Amino acid sequence: MSAQTNTRPATAGTYEPPAEPSAKFTDLLAAEWIKLWSLRSIPWFILLSALATIGVNANAARSARADWPSWTPDHQAYYVRYGALPDAFTRPAAAWVLLAMGAVGAIAILSEQTSGLLRTTFGAVPARREVIASKVVVISAVAAGFGVLVVAVSFWLDEAILAGKYGGVSIGHPGALRLVAASALLAPVGALVGLALGAVIRHSVATMVTLFLLAFILPTTINDNTHLSAVITNALPFRAWTRLILQSTINGQPFPSTIGGAWTVYAVWTAVAVSLALAIVPKRDQ
Repeated sequence: MSAQTNTRPATAGTYEPPAEPSAKFTDLLAAEWIKLWSLRSIPWFILLSALATIGVNANAARSARADWPSWTPDHQAYYVRYGALPDAFTRPAAAWVLLAMGAVGAIAILSEQTSGLLRTTFGAVPARREVIASKVVVISAVAAGFGVLVVAVSFWLDEAILAGKYGGVSIGHPGALRLVAASALLAPVGALVGLALGAVIRHSVATMVTLFLLAFILPTTINDNTHLSAVITNALPFRAWTRLILQSTINGQPFPSTIGGAWTVYAVWTAVAVSLALAIVPKRDQ
């Protein structure tokens, strides 16, 4: 009995599935947008933060109008000149915006690091820096939109409540445009700082404590009576914002900051935060 050899018929060629198109940066942006808003707490947190910010600012103007009859003419004149504009966006509101948007930025990266989703994302998209760059763009856009919204509504309410003899100001008032810009940009600065802190620390509680320290504790507890303490406080985003909203310099400060220096603080914190996120996160899988 002779052995038989089974052979397969020769084929003209092997089938190769078509190569999938490489992901575009717009695809990464869409993915990051979906991932951010898929976090159930984010929409409610942003909504409540916006309402709280607008409410705090509106209450400041309402309180000033209610107290107006009890003020002396000198006090009324001083408020019209120096107090009405800062009530359009108050210090508590600015501190909250910085802290709230910092929390959003931190959650955006911490939620992926702690759940392991970041490893899955990098497995699907090997271009890690492009992934983080898209996250930076999305977080910045969401925070900037938040900042523009709360500042615009707060400024409009302030003008409406204080209209007439109470000192309501328009956008053409000296220093008003700078207050609007500085307050709106404080939101994306805070979000990117939170993103960088989350990328570096990788622990939710420690990140939030550090963010609270930078956004609230240090600016309100360190005095600026010495050169070193002035350098530290003036280099903080919140203190930079307080300088930008002033219509004039405060007499008696030994080491005052400048408007240009305050804008530089915004730029440096933003650049450092983005650089840290792009340098650190792509080297880690989770």
